[in-house]
Amino acid sequence: MSEVIATRRLVTRLLIVVVVMFCFGIFVLPPFYDAMCRVFGINGKTAGAYQGEQMIDVAREVRVQFLATNSAEMVWEFGPKADEMVVHPGEPRDMLFVAYNPSDHPMTAQAIPSVSPSRAAAFFHKTECFCFTQQVLQPGERIEMPVRFIVDRDLPQDVKHLTLGYTLFDVTASKPPVAQAP
Repeated sequence: MSEVIATRRLVTRLLIVVVVMFCFGIFVLPPFYDAMCRVFGINGKTAGAYQGEQMIDVAREVRVQFLATNSAEMVWEFGPKADEMVVHPGEPRDMLFVAYNPSDHPMTAQAIPSVSPSRAAAFFHKTECFCFTQQVLQPGERIEMPVRFIVDRDLPQDVKHLTLGYTLFDVTASKPPVAQAP
């Protein structure tokens, strides 16, 4: 009888460990990871919102590529209106990203940006971005989300190509959306 009790205790403890690990991975790890990236300046985090003005360097062109991916649990359709654009450093530019919620329930999402090469991330400034706030979409709703950015004139001369990528995460569990009345 004591062997059966010991087995039950072991199974119960293992199930508790699995549940704790799952909750840690879903609710604790993403904000912790984001904070670590911010503190150590890794993972190509952008320089953030830009305040001020720059002279436009019309003699130089930089190709900016746009990527969009969904995390494993995200069901939204999500992508940029164009795959890339050529910009002059110092020139404010806009790009629209489109999101569509094909599910039958309201959902909340958060986009996490990344710039590569990572050494150029400090020279990529966003003045407006859908990634600054969480996005709530009702069932079947489609929205266009703008990002306005400036590639800094101080970008190293050998960098001629940047990639701005977003990964969209479903954060509905941590911030449930309010359904709109029909």
